[in-house]
Amino acid sequence: MRHALVFVILPVFIGLAAFQGGAVATRAYMEEASLQASSALRLAVSALGGHLSRYEPLPALIADHDDIKALLRAPSNPALRNTANAYLKEINTLLRSSDIYVMTMDGETISASNYDGPASFVGQNFSYRPYFQDAAKGRQSRFYALGTTSLKRGYYFASPVSVDGAIRGVIVFKVDIDSIEASWKGGEYKIFVADPEGIIFMTGSPEWLYSGIYPLDAARLARTQASRRYAEAPLKQLPLRESGEGGHRLMTITGGGASREYLVLSHYMPEADWTVNVLMDTASVRGQVRTVVIAVVLFVCLAGLALAILLQRRARTAERLRLEERARNELEHRVAERTADLARVNEQIELEIAERRLTEQELRKTQADLIQAGKLAGLGQMSAALSHEFNQPLAAAKTYADSAALLIDRGRAGEARDNLLRISGLVDRMASISRHLRNFARKPNEKLGPVALDTVIDDTLEIVAARLKTADATLDVDLGKNPPAVVAGPVRLQQVLVNIITNAADAVEGQADRNIQLKARRKGAKVLLTVRDHGPGVPPAIAERIFDPFFTTKGVGKGLGLGLSISYNIVKDFGGSLSVANHADGGAVFRIELDAAEKMKEAAE
Repeated sequence: MRHALVFVILPVFIGLAAFQGGAVATRAYMEEASLQASSALRLAVSALGGHLSRYEPLPALIADHDDIKALLRAPSNPALRNTANAYLKEINTLLRSSDIYVMTMDGETISASNYDGPASFVGQNFSYRPYFQDAAKGRQSRFYALGTTSLKRGYYFASPVSVDGAIRGVIVFKVDIDSIEASWKGGEYKIFVADPEGIIFMTGSPEWLYSGIYPLDAARLARTQASRRYAEAPLKQLPLRESGEGGHRLMTITGGGASREYLVLSHYMPEADWTVNVLMDTASVRGQVRTVVIAVVLFVCLAGLALAILLQRRARTAERLRLEERARNELEHRVAERTADLARVNEQIELEIAERRLTEQELRKTQADLIQAGKLAGLGQMSAALSHEFNQPLAAAKTYADSAALLIDRGRAGEARDNLLRISGLVDRMASISRHLRNFARKPNEKLGPVALDTVIDDTLEIVAARLKTADATLDVDLGKNPPAVVAGPVRLQQVLVNIITNAADAVEGQADRNIQLKARRKGAKVLLTVRDHGPGVPPAIAERIFDPFFTTKGVGKGLGLGLSISYNIVKDFGGSLSVANHADGGAVFRIELDAAEKMKEAAE
């Protein structure tokens, strides 16, 4: 009896649940879809408004140009027309607009940006356009239409041209809207823009273009034809049917043998006098509603099934107790097996812990060994750097000393005294180098100041002169008319130049062209020094490693590979950069970029 009652009441509950659930779900999903479409509508309106607002003030600005006013004073002057045409074409190209043209008060176009194109506006009369009529009365005008000459859609901005206190003409600025329309194609939403007559003139669905969403009666067509807004484009009626549901506007459009229902949201743009519409296909909403109805029906069915099961529970109690007993026994057996497995795992974990402790001890010992090795390596690098930086001044000092001895033997004491003074300068430089050995640790507190390049290069030439002579190389120095000053340290900058010029001398030694060029030029707040040789250049395989410590391509005993590494770090400490590249005509070019001295003065102020 009870079973029969359940099967009689259950269908009634299923029908009521399906009806109420469908209504509630439809309202909820429609509201959610409306919020999504509203966001898309705001974005579309914002994009259109922003695109047009960028160009709105431009016609009035162009109308104030002297070339435009001069042309309107003498419209038939060929020279003034050519000047205005060139100016409009230049502005049109710069602003990426569609067209710009100037008309006299009778509507005749006398100058245009497309004057030299196949669809030139020059000579055309657009007095029938509303934008011309409004601008001729002294008002800023806006209008959207299909061009009768170019057959391209666009938005027109028109402004009166005032000459000597009177309106002598109208300038028109046409903006292309195809780029915005292209972004609407293939999206989740259908977007179109309609004019006050309900005719679609912008849409991401090309088949809807020039279709009317309102009935195309005689009055509507007459108003459209009067302004020739769409030229000769055929207008058609969009097959649609409007309805409403839960306060939402719905539109069913027929096309291609099928009908689709859309949720419609609209926004009127008063400044443009058009309406932006966003259509969202309701197929997904209807599908979600069907899913909810099915879920409700299934839930009711499950509830009825649960009720039937409860009525049969007495009959199944004994069976359930037997099953529970069997399950309990099986669970106890599994617990025992799992306990044994956990014991074995614990033993393995203890073994792994012991092994890891031994590994940690080995790692600590290895780390200590690595620290000691790093200290030894740093000591070796510093010793090698000291040997490398003292070698060149010592070689130059020896050359001057030998030369001084010969001069004394020949009774030329004055020249010998000059050599001794140069030797004294080299000794001072080596003392400065020893004081600057902390450069390897990149002294952060060293004070930099203005350094005159001509003075530093003169001192550098004294040191590298002997090496240049040995290589039979020549050095051309070009510092410009006014040698610049840079932010650096004089001794360390001299170190950099000595290293780079010495490397250039090594590169050109034995070459047909043994000329080396050193140039310095001011570039804004920077000074660029370049040292170019005519050697074999830098192979690509070593270009990335050339500034690494102890990297050298010279033979054994001819270099430690520290000169360029030291130079790179010195220039970096100056706040500059050092790089190398191959010249197009052969040889290598080292580029040193430093701050100009004026930059530091401004910072100090």
